Parts: sequence; C-alpha cells; structure tokens
Amino acid sequence: MKLDTKALRYLTPEDWRVLTAVEMGSKNHEVVPTPLITQISGLRGGSGVHKCISNLAKVNLIAKVKNAKYDGYRLTYGGLDYLSLHTHLKRKTLYSVGNQIGVGKESDIFVVASPSGVQHVLKIHRLGRISFRTVKANRDYLRNRNSGSWTYMSRLAALKEFTFMRALRENGFPVPEAIAQSRHTIVMSLIDAFPLRQITEVPDPAGLYSELMDMILRLSQFGLIHGDFNEFNILIKEATVPHKPKVDESEATLSEPFNLLTPILIDFPQMVSIDHPNAAMYFDRDVNCIKRFFERRFHFTSDEPGPFFSDATAQVGHTGSKRLDVEVEASGFSKKMAKELETYMREVGVEGDGRTDREQESHEPEVDQEAEEELVDSTNDREFASDHDDGGTYDSRSIRGGGLEYKGLDSLSSFSYKT
Repeated sequence: MKLDTKALRYLTPEDWRVLTAVEMGSKNHEVVPTPLITQISGLRGGSGVHKCISNLAKVNLIAKVKNAKYDGYRLTYGGLDYLSLHTHLKRKTLYSVGNQIGVGKESDIFVVASPSGVQHVLKIHRLGRISFRTVKANRDYLRNRNSGSWTYMSRLAALKEFTFMRALRENGFPVPEAIAQSRHTIVMSLIDAFPLRQITEVPDPAGLYSELMDMILRLSQFGLIHGDFNEFNILIKEATVPHKPKVDESEATLSEPFNLLTPILIDFPQMVSIDHPNAAMYFDRDVNCIKRFFERRFHFTSDEPGPFFSDATAQVGHTGSKRLDVEVEASGFSKKMAKELETYMREVGVEGDGRTDREQESHEPEVDQEAEEELVDSTNDREFASDHDDGGTYDSRSIRGGGLEYKGLDSLSSFSYKT
C-alpha cells in the first residue's frame, strides 16, 4: 500500500466531492452504488459524476469490484490516504510529504513538513495489511466483515494512539507531541533518535534499565499499561552534556563531556487500562520484555526482583495522579470503540485494548465528521486549489523529499517503528 501523492494536486473540487461521497457511502455498503455516489456528492448531471469516477479510478483512489451484483465502487486505502492528506492540508498541519522512514506490520511512517517548514512525522495506520496476509487463517471472522471494516479499525487505532499520546504528553511523559489526527493518520513531532533495538552498547545499562522500569510503574500510577513495552517501541535520544555532575564536590577539576540518553516511548494502540481483565499479563509481559532484552543485549541482570503487578496497583493514583484511562474514555475514545478494536486485533493476531467481560454487537462506523466537512467546504475548494496551484504543494520535489533539509540524516535513515 504505497503512498503516492503525485495526483493529489490535480484533483478538482468535483473529484473531491465524489471521493468523499464514496467514503460516506461506505458506511452501509461494501460496494457503493453509482447512483448513491451521485446523490451524496450533490453534483448535477450524471456525466460529470462519471467523469470524476473515471479520474479517481485511474489513480486507484476508488476501485470497481469484479462480479458485483450492481454497478458501484469501493474506497481504496489510497483514496482514504488522499482524503486524510487533503484534510491535513486544509487545516495547515501538513504541507509536503518527504521520505518514508519506517514500515511496520500495521503502519507506514513518513517525514513531512508543515507550512512553516518544520519537520514532523506522519503515521498511517493500515490495520488491513495484516488481515489480508492472514486471510486464510481468519476466513471465518473475515466472512462477516466488509472492506469498510479495514478503514474503520484503522481510524480507531489512529484515534486511540492520538488520544493517549496527547494525554501522556500533557502529564509529563517522554512521548512525541501529538499535533493532528485525521481518519487513519496522525501527525506528530519528529524525534531524532534510534530505536533501542539498534543500540549495541550503552555507558550505563543499570541506569537505563532503572529508568525504563520507573516509566512502567509511572504509567501504572496513571492507570495505564503500555501493552507492548519493548525495544521496538522505545527510542533513545542522545544529547551531549558539557560536563558530568561531580560526585564529590571537593573535586577540583570538571569531568569530560558525556552523552545523556533519554528514552522516548512510542506506539500506543495496545495501551490498556490497569483495570483490564488481562492487565496483570500485559504488565508482566512489559517487564519481562525489558529484562530479557537487557540480559541478551547488554548482559545486564538486575539484582532486584520485579517490579510486580501488585506494585503497579499500589501506585494507582499515587500523589494525586489522575486516571488517564478514565480521562481518555471521557475525551471520546469509548469502551465500545476499545472493544471493537481489541476484537479485531485479536482475531487477526495483533494485541489490543478493550473490555472482554462480555461480547458486544459489532457496529458499523458512523459517518465521519471530516467527510461531512469535505462536502460542506467543497464550494470553496476551487478557490483553495487555485491559491495553492503555484505553491508546490505535493509536487514531485516534495514527494521525493527534495524540499526538505534533514537534520541528523544518519539517525533518520535508521529510524523506524515496529507496530
């Protein structure tokens, strides 16, 4: 599922209306009937709609389904990518797309730039990718799902990650800054760092180990368990400090400069509440992943046992800390959404969140507010497009990253996520 933005700047306002109509029609239809596309788009004259459909199909933003019982089209991941990028562009949270710097089982990572030239990261959730790879093993589950489910679950994953990332950042956790979220995409701050899995040696393994265990316990203090706390989802940011703090104040000379390592936590679709039925299992797994990695990579074994889940539960609400699991639920990511996301991720072999105490009926996605905004704002799209036509937005140079200046290029070239 390659992100190809070459055609984005050439789409007309009418094309956007038709593409948005296909997205909205996907709420209740696996294949959206052509008459319904015409009705939702609100365009006069069937010939104009068919021309737009032809334009969108040529660049694989929508696709005709073979052997369908009626004439219609489905929204592709490319179409959803374009709708998301278009929303970011109109909100001025994104101006150009640079190189791809990471790929995972369920996401793609790109360097992007804001209108002011600040570099950010664009994360595109693609939960359908693992599903298609394991379709034979999951045919009984997938038989009851339609193509809209892939996009809906990717939206839920992006919403969950964005909401948790923002809440953690506001409470002092070392995580990227969540800048914007649209559909299945997130724009976040760029961290010039290396994944822990790529680091072969650290000056103080015991200190870094202690810091990571403290982070696990601090998450539990706020009512959260990461659920996938390992060397793939921890970045190490390196900064040179002029002088190491003196242990003995009587020392007459200053020590040499040293490198300060700061762990940054990423990837939050698996985050669970400490009240989750499987919370103890997730907590122990997080702790054991770090223990095993430090033993294998740095040959370090802590003398202290634990931490244990009982330690985590004792930390909940300590020193008046808020329950971020409750706060996130109140902010819009509901139990129903968590349940649907966990059920899907479990069925296709990806860990997730959600209550498992009772089964709930699966719900189709509600009409996305962004899709409605696309239609409401479309009367101004022609003027918007002309304003940006000479600005180089999403031009070929931006696609190849030619307009971006990469700071710390060596770090960025090896920077990746596992999702």
